[in-house]
Amino acid sequence: MPELPEVEVVRAGLEAHVSGRTITDVEVLHARAIRRHELGAEDFGGRLSGTKITAARRRGKYLWLELSDGQAMLAHLGMSGQMLVQPGDTPDEKHLRVRFRFADNGPELRFVDQRTFGGLALAELTEVDGTALPSTIAHIARDPMDPRFDLDQAVRALRSRRTELKRALLDQTLVSGIGNIYADEALWRSKLHWARPTDRLTAAHGRTVLTAATEVMAAALVAGGTSFDALYVNINGESGYFDRSLDAYGQEGLPCGRCGTAIRRDPFMNRSSFSCPRCQPRPRAR
Repeated sequence: MPELPEVEVVRAGLEAHVSGRTITDVEVLHARAIRRHELGAEDFGGRLSGTKITAARRRGKYLWLELSDGQAMLAHLGMSGQMLVQPGDTPDEKHLRVRFRFADNGPELRFVDQRTFGGLALAELTEVDGTALPSTIAHIARDPMDPRFDLDQAVRALRSRRTELKRALLDQTLVSGIGNIYADEALWRSKLHWARPTDRLTAAHGRTVLTAATEVMAAALVAGGTSFDALYVNINGESGYFDRSLDAYGQEGLPCGRCGTAIRRDPFMNRSSFSCPRCQPRPRAR
């Protein structure tokens, strides 16, 4: 699943290429792409036609376009969703699901999704702690790159949970934007094991791991995000290359960049967690 850096790359591209443009036509080519809009494709297109995109926003891993009528179009990329800006004469992509045309007759916005796990949905904007958010994600916490992110508050939230540290890092109601990849990278940088109990986490360790998450996601953003296949791309269809800089995630059997010990993979929530057995010793049982 795309995490904060990958979504931010897409958001920045949308801000540059579709913000300020007026939608004239919406063509829904696959109903599943708007399955959360219960009134169907005709109503979805009718509500968007004639509206101006005023901004592209993001919180954590969630992306939306603010509209001139006070609504938002939330885009969930799922496992393979792509928001592409393409000239109108470009051949349709094989998995094109929704097409947006604009009053300026410029490039189209296309939602492409091979696996159809993602989707688009309209939502009302609501104010949460001074920030306008789509109502459906009003419960999502600020992410470490938000200018109003409160590090100490996030640390208190992590320590208040009785769970494993990595589970807490992935809880988007505590701190948003961190997924499996960047959690493993932040834990490796912090020399903390993913199974460390959060109620035994010191405030200093909490600040260390969240600062590490911020730093690694900032580095990934510079590299265009992490792309393991052609499904994770920016609005021009280009892949990021931070996968070349990963220290823990996906590195099973390779030497740790600090101590040379082989990176270990453990089963974790139907996924995997990667760590260095020497640098990140497993916490002792209670």
